[in-house]
Amino acid sequence: MVGAQLRDTAQELAAVLWREHTVYRERSGGMVIRGEHVRRWISLAPAGGRDEILVRAGRILDGGTTAPARSEAVVPLSAGTGVLAATCRRLLADAAADAARPAPDSEAAGRPGGSRKSRQSARRNGRGRHTGFGSWVILVCVAGVIALFAYSSAMHG
Repeated sequence: MVGAQLRDTAQELAAVLWREHTVYRERSGGMVIRGEHVRRWISLAPAGGRDEILVRAGRILDGGTTAPARSEAVVPLSAGTGVLAATCRRLLADAAADAARPAPDSEAAGRPGGSRKSRQSARRNGRGRHTGFGSWVILVCVAGVIALFAYSSAMHG
């Protein structure tokens, strides 16, 4: 029942949003509306509630592949096509605004070492430039074993 209602809703919504569109079913059971001429897509999928759908929007990349969803919202299925279309337009505008913004690390490309935020993130994840406490303990132990070997070789001859 939900699948048929979702398909009908997707068909109505596609006609409201774009003159040229393709509607198809995803593997997960949701419906996708592709607007090739505007290089955007919309996905409708059942959400956690009985009468709710998860609406996601994203871009279509060169070659026809889809970029991951940039924004999403949960809308009551009973809200009607007008409310759903308004939500989709807002999500599509968000996706377009995200596409127009430069990537966060592109502004730091001129500086060696990347941006400050990426360095902090790397350090927090344990992949920073500085040697951690555990590494120092291992280094001291290895140095101690080498020193003990050298001492015992010198004493026994």
